[in-house]
Amino acid sequence: MKALTWHGKGDMRCESVDDPKIEHERDAIIKVTACAICGSDLHIYDGVIPTMESGDVIGHEAMGEVVEVGSGAKGKLKVGDRVVVPFTISCGECFFCKRGYFSGCERSNPNREIAAKAWGNSPAGLFGYSHMLGGYAGGQAEYLRVPYADVGPIKVPDGLTDEQVLFLSDIFPTGYMGADFCEIKGGETIAIWGCGPVGQMSIRSAFLLGAERVIAIDTVPERLAMARDAGAITVDFHEEDVYDRIMELTNGRGADATIDAVGTEADGTASFDSVIDRVKMATFMGTDRPHVLRQAIHCTRNFGIVSVIGVYGGFLDKIPFGSAINRGLTFKMAQTPVQRYLPLLLDRVQKGEIDPSFVITHRATLEEGPDLYKTFRDKKDGCIKVVLRP
Repeated sequence: MKALTWHGKGDMRCESVDDPKIEHERDAIIKVTACAICGSDLHIYDGVIPTMESGDVIGHEAMGEVVEVGSGAKGKLKVGDRVVVPFTISCGECFFCKRGYFSGCERSNPNREIAAKAWGNSPAGLFGYSHMLGGYAGGQAEYLRVPYADVGPIKVPDGLTDEQVLFLSDIFPTGYMGADFCEIKGGETIAIWGCGPVGQMSIRSAFLLGAERVIAIDTVPERLAMARDAGAITVDFHEEDVYDRIMELTNGRGADATIDAVGTEADGTASFDSVIDRVKMATFMGTDRPHVLRQAIHCTRNFGIVSVIGVYGGFLDKIPFGSAINRGLTFKMAQTPVQRYLPLLLDRVQKGEIDPSFVITHRATLEEGPDLYKTFRDKKDGCIKVVLRP
């Protein structure tokens, strides 16, 4: 089959790889009908994610048609079902899965010892996201093996297109979770850093949950325009001081809650501290560029919430924890337990409350995928979200 494979920093290829096979009775094989390039895939493209190996098939936003089902998953799936596949691989039976924390699954990462050395313990295995997180082949391919297929995939109701439901695999639940973490009860001001695909989902989710105002921070014109279309107040961090603008909008109090939808690769020209972060990463003196997290902390009101949904990988430097503890901030963060949110969000899509396909700007084939990785990475051609059709 054809698939997108990683061969080093900036080296993505479309090439032939072995077809996946049923390896466990709870597996299923799907024929991928749509997949997407995620912002967190760019961390792989940039060489930031450790334990990648040349030839790894990547991608964790995928859906398609079931073509083979293991004996242990036949009660949930049958050949011909259309399904969306969560990026988190979860057994459904362990301590965390039983409590709805599917992204903390204790069984799905066969390389959990590697993750535990870096993080103290291991989260769930993920599709196409390094050997530290299981070494699973990803979904930017013609076919995908889905472990624990009796737990993960959700069937797509008739009448919904691939593009309406594809993002249930990751960016819609992740963006919604970011807003959910803010404990919105109605009337709040929520500030969101990053107007990429996940940030766009957070903007709309915050309004769905009752926020009165959303302040969206970015510098890419197309992203800011999309945020304004959703009703957000936008701040271009190259044109305005973000802290000053948020304080002005909130009468000096700060946002009720903030969402970091950027993560480890914040813009390296945004401020002096972000320039230093870039230098530290380039010289292997630091693992991440957490400028956005620092700024979000300072812009959150006393006893407010900082919601972190951007990906970080290691030890973050110069975090203003003194500000957080002295002002009573609450931090909420996670890799998204997608299965926990799927029924609710599918229902919202079915009711017409939101159509996640609004974020798509580019549609292409797998063969065009490597070029579009660069386009997406460089924010060229108005590229916000890429959907690939194998």
